[in-house]
Amino acid sequence: MLRKIVLLLVCLTIINSSFATTWDEPWADEVIKQSSSFVLAQVVSCNADSGVSIRIIKTLSGKVLSDSIFISDFYLLSLCSSSGDGPEFHIPVVDSCYFFITQNKEGKYCIATPSTGFDYVYQGKVAATFRHSYHQALVHVQVYEKMMTAVFNNYHGQPYDEASVTAYVNECISKKPAGFSDEEIGTFFEQHVALECVYHLKLKVDEQKMFPFLQDTANFHNQVSAARALVACNTATARNELLKIVCDTTMKPFVQVICIWTLGALDAKSIKPQLVKALAYASDNENNFGGNIMDPRVCTHLPTVKEALSTLVGKL
Repeated sequence: MLRKIVLLLVCLTIINSSFATTWDEPWADEVIKQSSSFVLAQVVSCNADSGVSIRIIKTLSGKVLSDSIFISDFYLLSLCSSSGDGPEFHIPVVDSCYFFITQNKEGKYCIATPSTGFDYVYQGKVAATFRHSYHQALVHVQVYEKMMTAVFNNYHGQPYDEASVTAYVNECISKKPAGFSDEEIGTFFEQHVALECVYHLKLKVDEQKMFPFLQDTANFHNQVSAARALVACNTATARNELLKIVCDTTMKPFVQVICIWTLGALDAKSIKPQLVKALAYASDNENNFGGNIMDPRVCTHLPTVKEALSTLVGKL
């Protein structure tokens, strides 16, 4: 059942064993920053080799697009391997889909990669990418448009309704961290979006509201979102909470790396001795998003805990 899918994979048709082309999938912030238009459109047709024809319904932000356009290239595609046919378009014909679009030097309209830069609408909800296309959340159209437009505007130096966005975030994260049951999944998705928006917008929210999510060891995704969101809280308490995760070898390496990246964006010099100590026993095991090994995004790079920690220590 759709509502039991905790984190949706965008466009399952791309997860196909026939793919020999693979790429390093960019994170949502890069997808949004490098686009020039954020639009809602209808997918009219899709040809795997040539591209996607869409009809613009509305431009939410950025350069205004209208009428029909043809998307025929990619603006953040970093290939790891390539088949004879190269990367293909696999976007189903749907009535509503949000796109992040830009034009390249040749004037071609582009999305980020074959698997990101677009978010589908399904029965009034959006399979939304606020973190990475491997990790999506199903949220109402109204919530998606409000929050994603704020993120797009922020990255493009445009104003947004900070008071309204912050109020929504506070409402979501003031609740107990949600899980994956049928009763909680809707709240979980909303909290995912709220925390990821704290990361994108560097919102001024109470760090104490985010610590329960960071400490929710039963929910990997709550921990990751909270670790990212704490980039907005450059306090000794926040740094120490992140440090606890980094030093705890029972934690998932993915979560530890996100904590290390966040510490790298904060003033972590005061805890350098603890980080150096942690480096001695940090995991050197391979770190990745998991999922289907035939997924074309399989080569998306994540450092090991030891690599990430070594890089951070070297900068302090």
